[in-house]
Amino acid sequence: MEVRQRLENQQIDNEFLNEEKHSNDSHISSSSESESSDNEKLHEKSSILIQSNWKKDQWNIILLLFLYLLQGIPLGMAASIPLIIQTHGASWSQQAIFSFAFWPFSLKLLWAPIVDALYLKRFGRRKSWLIPVQYVIGFVMIILSYYINDILDDPTPTSTSHHSRIYFLTSIFFGLSFLAATQDICVDGWALSMLSKENLGWASTCNSVGQTAGYFLANVVFLTLESKDFANRYVRQLLNLELQSTGLITLSGFLLFCGIIFTISTTLVALFKHEIDETYDSNEPHFGLIKTYHVLLKVLRLPSIKSMAIILLTIKIGFCAVDSMTGIELLERGVTKDSLALLAIPLTPLEILLPFFISKYTTGKKPLNIFANSHPFRLLLGIIIALFVYFTPSFQNYNKTFPWYYYALAILIISIQQIFVYSMFVSQMAFFAQVSDPKIGGTYMTLLNTLTNLGSSWISTAVLYSADFLTWKKCTLSDDRCRTPAEEKNCALLGGICRPYIDPYYISVTISTIAGIIWIIWKYGTMMRLQDLPISSWKVQNDNQKNKPLSTID
Repeated sequence: MEVRQRLENQQIDNEFLNEEKHSNDSHISSSSESESSDNEKLHEKSSILIQSNWKKDQWNIILLLFLYLLQGIPLGMAASIPLIIQTHGASWSQQAIFSFAFWPFSLKLLWAPIVDALYLKRFGRRKSWLIPVQYVIGFVMIILSYYINDILDDPTPTSTSHHSRIYFLTSIFFGLSFLAATQDICVDGWALSMLSKENLGWASTCNSVGQTAGYFLANVVFLTLESKDFANRYVRQLLNLELQSTGLITLSGFLLFCGIIFTISTTLVALFKHEIDETYDSNEPHFGLIKTYHVLLKVLRLPSIKSMAIILLTIKIGFCAVDSMTGIELLERGVTKDSLALLAIPLTPLEILLPFFISKYTTGKKPLNIFANSHPFRLLLGIIIALFVYFTPSFQNYNKTFPWYYYALAILIISIQQIFVYSMFVSQMAFFAQVSDPKIGGTYMTLLNTLTNLGSSWISTAVLYSADFLTWKKCTLSDDRCRTPAEEKNCALLGGICRPYIDPYYISVTISTIAGIIWIIWKYGTMMRLQDLPISSWKVQNDNQKNKPLSTID
């Protein structure tokens, strides 16, 4: 994904893929790849894009597109699991445990220099890592397909065994995300030597389209086809087929299919695609393993970076509850997994077009103005979304379905929210490009992106974990509270059910919103001062120079 930043800094990385994606999504670059953020290089590379002759590299473009598509599949699968385990009775703390599966893309800066520096020259710099990594992904998926149903089908979701299964499931998908992040480092680097200079712009297109397509396939398409309601209502009834208790595909079958595709395609790449020696732009530095880590430490010592790091690691505190908990909360209120997945379809074109539109307003000298001014509106949209969730049951029909205008309203609200989400993200990326020191290549931008993604990961895990402590349940047969698994078990033995009488979602949204208001009051002035600093304040000085303290930042 670094390719996109290197060639088109005005274009924005995709991640929710989501959040959820988000998130979710996945957007840190290999620290050893070089990157320049100055306007002259961007103009030069934009000219290359215009003059490109894609037919010259059409097979390499197709291969890159396919490799990025494969990368998106584990990410999409990981994003599907929270919705699946919720239907199996997962608690908020168990959701928090699984959220660690999304952390590797927020941490890959830690091992990206190793992937770039250590390789077998005979086999190829990128293939040395790419081939074994993709084989492992394929084998893990194939093996997991035979056991996934046993892992999920636990009739006692509060039992110790269920917790151990959640830990096991998290470990598996953490590993898959780690491998996908490593594959991302390899493919980003390989794209630079696989394509001719005039076609380098196609790398960012392959990245965006391929990864989004893979995520869409493993998340939206899978959740839709896996739903028995969708299969019975829109396929089997129309074809006069017998209704069944399963969807058109199963999780185990999808994992097996993807594992086979990974294995076969990796074998073909290993046998028939030869890697040429990579050449480096003499105007952009290439660091060795030790030097890369040394440069990272020097960047982190800059007073301006320290202040920016605090902002990036805490900015999501005002939105964390809405971003992390809304999808799961809607499931609890009767919205099906496939319906949530299908909501992404009309939003996808908006998410593609918004960055291009917003970038027109973030090209000035003060891009953080839009970043800061969008913050209160995003907080307001969070409150509106929480109200929408609260009134969701009142939209439900007698047959437990929701009318079309409910989904239309959902799309409208989320679309408005996305305007402010992307306004903050695009302006943030524009600021990164503006202050990044071109002397140290992609390491600078990579570090800032790492801090951004890490800020999303830790706060998401924290808010999901805290939700269990904010849940108050009572047994339906008495006024006794269900505070421990033992009390829930006693209630069940009596024939009752422990149900929440205070929903942690609204408590979390309230606390998160108040924290967000305090945050913007606390950090607004800091953001304004940071963008007024001279560019020299963001540059790494020579070892014989001393960094002057910037006491005016905070």
